[in-house]
Amino acid sequence: MDFKELFNQFNGKRILVIGDVMIDSYLRGKVNRVSPEAPVPIVSLEKEEDRLGGAANVAVNLVSMGAKPIICSVIGDDSQAVSLQKLLKSAAISAEGLVCSPNRITTVKTRIIGNNQQLLRIDSEQTHAISQEEEIALIQKVKSLIDTGVDGIIFEDYNKGVLTEYCISHIIEYANANNVITAVDPKKENFLAYKNVTLFKPNLKELKEGLGLDFSFAQERLKFEEAIALLEKELNNSISFVTLSEYGVFIKKEGEQSYYQAHLRNISDVSGAGDTVISVAMLCLVAGFSIDLIAQIANIAGGLVCEKSGVVSIEKDQLLLETQKIISR
Repeated sequence: MDFKELFNQFNGKRILVIGDVMIDSYLRGKVNRVSPEAPVPIVSLEKEEDRLGGAANVAVNLVSMGAKPIICSVIGDDSQAVSLQKLLKSAAISAEGLVCSPNRITTVKTRIIGNNQQLLRIDSEQTHAISQEEEIALIQKVKSLIDTGVDGIIFEDYNKGVLTEYCISHIIEYANANNVITAVDPKKENFLAYKNVTLFKPNLKELKEGLGLDFSFAQERLKFEEAIALLEKELNNSISFVTLSEYGVFIKKEGEQSYYQAHLRNISDVSGAGDTVISVAMLCLVAGFSIDLIAQIANIAGGLVCEKSGVVSIEKDQLLLETQKIISR
C-alpha cells in the first residue's frame, strides 16, 4: 500500500471547522520566593505566548496535514478578536467563517506557569448560548461557504455556546442536502443533537455521560457495544468512532465493527489528542479510506501527539513514517 500517495490526497482539502474558538495564553517564568502580601508564589515573568485553542487547534492540525481549513465561529468584537485573527492568519487558517459580535467576548484562557508547573489558570469567557441573531449570521456564513465548495465539516463542541441545537440541526441539514461529509467531536450538553451526521467521535467518558450510562469498558464489553447501538438509534449516524484511551479505538459502520489497540508510547501530555484524532479521521474520510484504515491512522496520530508536551499538532511526515511502520508490518 502506497501511504505516501494516500496522504497526498489530504492536500488542499477544504474543511469547515465549526465551534468554540479561543486563545490559549501562557505566562511563563521562574519562582524564587513567596509574596510578602499573601501566601502565593511570585513569578518573575520571562515569556508570554499566545496559541490557537479550542476548535482553532483542530484547524492547526488540518493545516499540518496539508489541508485548507476555514474557521466558523462567533467571537467578540474586541482586542482579543484582533489577536485571534492575527494568529489565524499566521497559521494559514482562513477566518472567512468568523462572526464578530459586540455582545460577546473572545475566549482567552491564561495559564500562569512557574518553574514549568502550572500555578493558576484564568478563564475570560462567556458560555451562554449565542443569540438568535448570531445563530442566523453563523448559519448564513456556513451556507455561503458550502455553496463555494467544501470537502467536509467538523463540529468541534466545547460547550461554550456557539454550537446551539438550532445551529447544529440547520447546518447538518444543509450539509446533507449538498452531500458534504460531517464529523463531530462532541461534549455532554448537545450530545444527542447531532442527528444524521456522517461520523460521530466521542471518547469513552463522553459516550457514557452523553447517554447517561455507567459501565466498565474493560469488564463489560457487551454493555459498551449496547451503548453504541443506543447511540446509533438516537443519532442515525453513519459511522461511530470512539477513542478508548489506553484501550485504543473502536469503529463501526453498517454493522461492521473493529477494535484497534493503543500503541506503546511515552505519554507526555494527552491535551489536544482528540483534536488530532478528529482532524486525521476527517481527512481520511473525505479521501475515501476504508473505516478500518481511518481508525488505524487516527489512532496512530492520537498516540503520537500524546508524546509531545502541550496542545500541539503532529507533522504529516512523522505520521506517514509511523503509519508505514505499523500498518505495513
